[in-house]
Amino acid sequence: MRDISSIAEFRDFMRNLPGADDSAGQAAAERNGQLTKPPGALGDLEGLAIWYARWSGQARPRIEAPQVVIFAGNHGVAAAGVSAFPPEVTQQMVYNFQAGGAAINQISKTFGAKMDVVALDLDRPTQDFTQGPAMTEADLLSALQTGWRAVDPQADLFVAGEMGIGNTTPAAAIAAALLGGTVQDWVGRGTGVDDAGLAKKCSVVEAGLARHAEILHDPLSVLQTLGGREIAAMAGAIAAARAHGVPVLLDGFICSAAALVLHAMNSAALDHTQAGHKSAEGAHARLLEYLGKTPLLSLGLRLGEGSGAALAIGVLKGAVACLSGMATFAEAGVSDA
Repeated sequence: MRDISSIAEFRDFMRNLPGADDSAGQAAAERNGQLTKPPGALGDLEGLAIWYARWSGQARPRIEAPQVVIFAGNHGVAAAGVSAFPPEVTQQMVYNFQAGGAAINQISKTFGAKMDVVALDLDRPTQDFTQGPAMTEADLLSALQTGWRAVDPQADLFVAGEMGIGNTTPAAAIAAALLGGTVQDWVGRGTGVDDAGLAKKCSVVEAGLARHAEILHDPLSVLQTLGGREIAAMAGAIAAARAHGVPVLLDGFICSAAALVLHAMNSAALDHTQAGHKSAEGAHARLLEYLGKTPLLSLGLRLGEGSGAALAIGVLKGAVACLSGMATFAEAGVSDA
């Protein structure tokens, strides 16, 4: 599928997802069993490399063209005081990304990833979701399409990052809407709000859930009414990567909330993804546990920008390099008995 032209078409794609290449995975598993090492000696790297082989369709894969895309959006709910920073910082950070001055620029460069920045209508924040739906259906479709089109079909690994002052609040609202529990289960300090700011975030999420209670059964409606453009764009990009056969590393809490929408639409929707890391945002670990994802890294990061997932590119590259580059016992002339 080259593109999506309607919400209905996106829903149809999510119902009929392409699968993995099991023959490539089987061949990779067989090769892994013959490599010059004791069985299982590379631990989790072995399963990680076989997963990558299945979803890339290559029995002896290489990672040579990873892509990182940072999606930026502004949120009407930020006006309620849910962030320690003003909304103007979103645009300022986009300039910083474009100038190569952010953390994600350095990490992407370190692991040979092409990095793009996509700003979504920063001069037109979403509506405050306590007052009405964050986006119209047209806004939602546009954001999904933007994310979909941002994925390079020639990439061999994809990371979606985000920038959007206040966006831990819609991410928490999405998680609460789709997974239940108390608001306190999902709302965290984000950029570092104080106790009063945390209480404000909780009350804002509660108000949004109450206002839109009648649509919480439908994941895309939840994304439209409680989400944001950059969150929808990440969901579109993760889905597009599936369409193009590109494996994905998920970033932190906000990216995982975007992924949760897809998972709620189809429980197999994230099989082509791994969790790059567990962030310091408290609810991220709970969300990953629900999604059945074991993070590759846990370094106390809470920056966003795709930074944790981009760091995990190095882990995945190492796993794939061992699978594809190590000699088998037969190739090395080493006895395996």
